[in-house]
Amino acid sequence: MNPVFEVQKTIREILLKVLDSHSLEQLNKIPQGFNNNIIWNIAHCVATQQAIVYKLSGLPVMVSEEFMAKYKKDSKPEGDVSQAEVDEIRTLLSATFEQTITDFEKSVFVNYHEYPTSLGYTLKNINGALDFNNYHEGVHTGVVMSIRKFV
Repeated sequence: MNPVFEVQKTIREILLKVLDSHSLEQLNKIPQGFNNNIIWNIAHCVATQQAIVYKLSGLPVMVSEEFMAKYKKDSKPEGDVSQAEVDEIRTLLSATFEQTITDFEKSVFVNYHEYPTSLGYTLKNINGALDFNNYHEGVHTGVVMSIRKFV
């Protein structure tokens, strides 16, 4: 397996374990000093991966526009999510990862549109996007680990 996907697989497995080891109430709780909760951070990873890997490649995403809007950059939880939504997010963590590997192996990411990130790093191609995505998911996994201490 390509090392970039090995890293993402590890991150996604950590996030799946967090989902499995916390109640719906814990996933939805926003601790004092935080702007969001565990479930928002996990869903945000899915939405961002779809945006920077698929949308910037001019390809359709695997999630709804509503999902993308709800978990996009600078959004915040607008209320508690249901168990059904948690289950959907859990499924998407695996499904989007597996589909990305399949699509990468099929070389479907050919027309990448450059995108300057808020960190000043410009995504220029799919390889840079995949690398940056791992960084991004790592940051949010760290936030999830911090929130876990307070829920």
